[in-house]
Amino acid sequence: MEAIRRRHRGERTASLTEQVCVIVNPAAGRGRGAKLLSEVREAFASRGVTEILTTTESKDERRLALDAMSTGSTTIVCVGGDGTAGNIANAILHSAADVRLGIIPAGTGNDFARTLGVTRSDIEVVAARSIVPSQERMDVGRIEENYFLNSSGFGFDVAVLQGLAQARWLGNNLVYFYCALTGILGFGGVEIRIESPSAARERTLYLLVVIANGSRFGGGLRIAPTATVIDGELDVVLIREASRARRLQMLASATRGGHVRFGEVTLERTPRMTFHFDDKPFYESDGELHQAASSDLTVECVPAALRVLTGAGWKSPR
Repeated sequence: MEAIRRRHRGERTASLTEQVCVIVNPAAGRGRGAKLLSEVREAFASRGVTEILTTTESKDERRLALDAMSTGSTTIVCVGGDGTAGNIANAILHSAADVRLGIIPAGTGNDFARTLGVTRSDIEVVAARSIVPSQERMDVGRIEENYFLNSSGFGFDVAVLQGLAQARWLGNNLVYFYCALTGILGFGGVEIRIESPSAARERTLYLLVVIANGSRFGGGLRIAPTATVIDGELDVVLIREASRARRLQMLASATRGGHVRFGEVTLERTPRMTFHFDDKPFYESDGELHQAASSDLTVECVPAALRVLTGAGWKSPR
């Protein structure tokens, strides 16, 4: 029997159908992934998809994705949140395989699902579309060896991630906003010198720096209202130090994208940006916490790097 040859990015070999694998993170959304498992199995089984895998430990989705690609899967559907999707995307992108990524949102934030135009009620829609080939693609960001789908950042969002594990008494819909509220009031700021192809900024104290690929961040905040994942650039949001009252005003406004009108906020659209710190910083990437290997970090956009399975709300390029 002839071995299956992996298709790499840049090749456009047509296929009548996709070989689909579904990876479910039962722990996503504080157990929402597990609750969706039977419905997911039924929806995909009715389309002839029976490879439904479940994670058993943190970041297990990377291993499962690599195994699926090694046996010929051309579409991987993630049932989980932004962290699960980001880990699978990293497995795909580091392998250089032209494998399509889809998602059924089951996490706490679900910003990636919003970017793809997929809602929590779209299980049947995603299952039906998963077996049909498509060529929609999106940009991704890269920081060190980590790719990100939605955003990466420095500042109080790191404090938010550290607080999430402690806010177990809150429901999924409130936890991000609660942790953002407590984090933004207590965060002391981080000093950064910044360079991009169009500007050089002196060392400044920042409350938050978000390098946005998509428009939403932190469970739906419209942090970069005009960002799109199909323009080959990143939208960088720089929020300088501010009083507690101004911090609260900006946070409240960010749900609608109104924070961009504040004087402490600067936006720049760029293909790359370099950040200089006093020490190796912690940073957030699609809801995952990392410590940098260097005090100097370059973040860049990788255009049209990932093939994606989109929903009805996807905004196609014009």
